[in-house]
Amino acid sequence: MNTPYGIGIVDHCGDCKLKGASWFCNFSPDVVSGFSSIGHPSIFPESALLFAEGQMPRGVFVLCAGRVKLSAASREGRVLILRIAEAGEVLGLSAVISATACELTAETAAPCQVRFVEKENLLRFLNAHGEAGLHAAQCLSHEFQEAYRDIHDLVLARSSAGKLAKLLLSWTPDEISDTEIRIQSGLTHEEMAQMIGSSRETVTRLMTQLKRQQLIRLEGSTLVIRDRSALQAMAA
Repeated sequence: MNTPYGIGIVDHCGDCKLKGASWFCNFSPDVVSGFSSIGHPSIFPESALLFAEGQMPRGVFVLCAGRVKLSAASREGRVLILRIAEAGEVLGLSAVISATACELTAETAAPCQVRFVEKENLLRFLNAHGEAGLHAAQCLSHEFQEAYRDIHDLVLARSSAGKLAKLLLSWTPDEISDTEIRIQSGLTHEEMAQMIGSSRETVTRLMTQLKRQQLIRLEGSTLVIRDRSALQAMAA
């Protein structure tokens, strides 16, 4: 069944055609059946709040389709977008495992399909299935490594231009390419600024410079990377 957002609802995880090898829920058939029985599929529109920083967790959200912004805010209201979660990730896991308040705010960046699992059910499931417990440990380890990389990029990057170049490169394929790369990021200049710890005005100025230098160009909502190597030099 399709929703008004064009996302098909999958009631049973065993019938899912979306999941990949790196997904949290990529379990063996018996384990995935048990996981499906404790989850509740839902569809959320863009800009929906899944959970807020400082809130005690009710459970976890497995992102089946769409993207979610993960952010933190200062007391003065300054927002830093730490990263954009993609399909296959589990959100809120560290707070549930540690029984502490959510360290981030999760807000949908596009219409999303998620599977919500209440914390008590999740903990029983992890305790009963070693395979699922290993997947959870791998997800937490990945989050830990991502946090270290984020700190490195924010604190040690030499300039806002270098941070912006690194952000643009993060949306491109890993392999070196001499051809133009087309990206549908969906982020505003304000959101890009929140991801690199800068201001919207600075991002707008830097994007204008990159276009003037013919390193990028815009075609409507599509960002075209024209010189990936030059952006890599800026980000180094």
